[in-house]
Amino acid sequence: MDDPEDRENPEGQFCWRSNGNRGKSKHEDGLKEYGFINTCLKSLLIDKFGEEIWENLRTQTGTEDTFMTYMVYDDTVTIKLVQEACKTLKVSEEAVLKLFGEYFFNFCKVSGYDRMLRTLGGNLTEFIENLDALHSYLALSYQVRPSAEPSHKMEKSEGMMLLHYYSDRKGLCHIVPGILEAAARDFFDSEVTLEILHQSVEEEHTGKKEHVVFSLLQNRPEGKEKVNKNSRSARGDDNQKDQEVITLAYDWVTSHKRKLFIDLVFCLLESSWNLLHTFEPHFPERLWVEKRTFCHVFPFHIVFDETLKIMQAGVNIQRFVLQPPMLGTKLDEYFSIVHPPVTFTIFSIRKFINSQFVLKMQRDMPPEGVKQRPSLKLRGQMIWMDRLRCMMYLCSPKLRSLEELEEQQMHLSDIAPHDVTRDLILFNQQRLAEIELSNQLERKKEELRILSKNLEAEKKKSEALLYAMLPKHVANQLKEGKKVEAGDFSSCTILFSDVVTFTNICSVCEPIQIVNMLNSMYSRFDRLTNIHGVYKVETIGDAYMVVGGVPIPMTSHAERVANFALGMRIAAKEVTNPITQNPIQIRIGIHTGPVLAGVVGEKMPRYCLFGDTVNTASRMESHGLPDKIHISSTTFRALPRKVFEIVERGEIEVKGKGKMTTYFLSKNLCTAENEIMGEAKECSGAESCHPHGAYSPEENELAASNQSRSTTHLRGSHFPSEVCVIF
Repeated sequence: MDDPEDRENPEGQFCWRSNGNRGKSKHEDGLKEYGFINTCLKSLLIDKFGEEIWENLRTQTGTEDTFMTYMVYDDTVTIKLVQEACKTLKVSEEAVLKLFGEYFFNFCKVSGYDRMLRTLGGNLTEFIENLDALHSYLALSYQVRPSAEPSHKMEKSEGMMLLHYYSDRKGLCHIVPGILEAAARDFFDSEVTLEILHQSVEEEHTGKKEHVVFSLLQNRPEGKEKVNKNSRSARGDDNQKDQEVITLAYDWVTSHKRKLFIDLVFCLLESSWNLLHTFEPHFPERLWVEKRTFCHVFPFHIVFDETLKIMQAGVNIQRFVLQPPMLGTKLDEYFSIVHPPVTFTIFSIRKFINSQFVLKMQRDMPPEGVKQRPSLKLRGQMIWMDRLRCMMYLCSPKLRSLEELEEQQMHLSDIAPHDVTRDLILFNQQRLAEIELSNQLERKKEELRILSKNLEAEKKKSEALLYAMLPKHVANQLKEGKKVEAGDFSSCTILFSDVVTFTNICSVCEPIQIVNMLNSMYSRFDRLTNIHGVYKVETIGDAYMVVGGVPIPMTSHAERVANFALGMRIAAKEVTNPITQNPIQIRIGIHTGPVLAGVVGEKMPRYCLFGDTVNTASRMESHGLPDKIHISSTTFRALPRKVFEIVERGEIEVKGKGKMTTYFLSKNLCTAENEIMGEAKECSGAESCHPHGAYSPEENELAASNQSRSTTHLRGSHFPSEVCVIF
């Protein structure tokens, strides 16, 4: 049966993990870390360098935007982000990792680990020495391999404080100074400096990828630095202050000498009392505990000598681990040291005597009936007995859950009642359930975020479709649930156009040719509506209808529609007739007058224009000539004479209207053709739709806000006419 800790198990949030393939490089065998690490890195990049930098790094590395806290991710995700950040920010990897270490410490604090970190030790040395214990605790909940936990050990050497750092990961040691310097400032009001003295690989001895030795220099806290004694003025000031202090002290002693003497006597008496009552433990001459009782009360303990020979063992060690002829055998034949990263010798063990030791049973040594179980791990304390020259390993089985207890074929009754391991297993069982629930909630949260993102995209598509059907401000009113009242527009200009001999073209050409021709033409016309700030009402077949001054009134509606018509005529020459391969010809008719406009219908709302002006504009188009812009007398009067060249056509008989005097619009006298087409400069909305300066900026802004329709695409996405025209 496989060891469950050799499976794909996540690690604690304070350490990275390895999946334990010994024969490969650690970066090749699936090193992983919790999403908490990547979330912290993302937060660092956004807080320090901005959202844009994070988006660029995420895009360049192909990394997802959100990380789940309790999900494990491959090391390469983090490494790629760090390396790409170094390139983008043009800083060294050492600087980025150190900054990450500082930020990670604060990130852990705000994530709810501040009290856990603060209580590790009363000073920096104790804090560092207990980091391994913290990792060991987190390993219970997060099921991290003990061998994957980084290890720290403090040592004094030649007046220097040395920190030994062991890790499976090579090159990440620069995170350590960042974390410890931030912790020293925050918890101990102290400034420390860590420098690398030695760096080596100890794969053969400890199984760790990297061993780094730091020198730790604790500096004087800021604000407590003494005045520079080399300064003459400083020395003078100090002498003066010293003299003042001596004078004040002498005066005080003289005036209070009797009281001072009494206080001194009481102080001496109190000190004597404390010395007399100092606690001294009493040790019996003989140990009043039977051997059998001791082995039952501490069922998991081993005593071995300097040669690692087993001298004594608890009953459950004998039962679950050791074969009957156990006394006199070597301990390293049964176990290997998993943590801390030391060789199995008395010297190495004594060197790490303050560390928690994790031993793992050798697979080829368990007694019969045990081979089908996962390898048992023991966790406990090494105690050196100097008079006996022996080491006692007082330990408990390293179990995280009831499931692992069953896999070892153990029961809670096999663990001593006084052993807190019983409570830890039950407590951790509940905690693992809470973590799983948290995982599920986080997954649901991520699914909800994705659904919200997709919903937002679909909402934008729906809005685009709605804006294609209705004017933008009208569509917004409908979205808000407001009723859109019909409006009476006293003056507007309406344009109709159609293709000359369109019926003949349709009778000869393939349908796809007609679609391509109309799509090419309407794409150009749609662009012109944005340039000149007019509203496209509808397209039916080859007929194209626009209006100026509706749905947003503006005084320049006639000029806008006239310039749009001139642009239409130019654009039509760029589209070829599928039969003759010559440019197509269009007829254009324009009329100015009052209309009534409003939204009709609920299931399929449409913006409709009502009134005789619509009918008259249509008649101007139908009674026009090829390649001519036919305008009525009202439009003629609405256009400035000095701007447009207009030729009188005379009186003509108009169906349903009788005789009417009409005109042909020839050109704009003040504006070149390329400006009318919007090619003089980059155009955006109606920004450049007044080549001769006749349109006011306010009207341009209104016209731009009215543009709701994008380019017409007939192939597979042409919607039915959305506007009803009543003649």
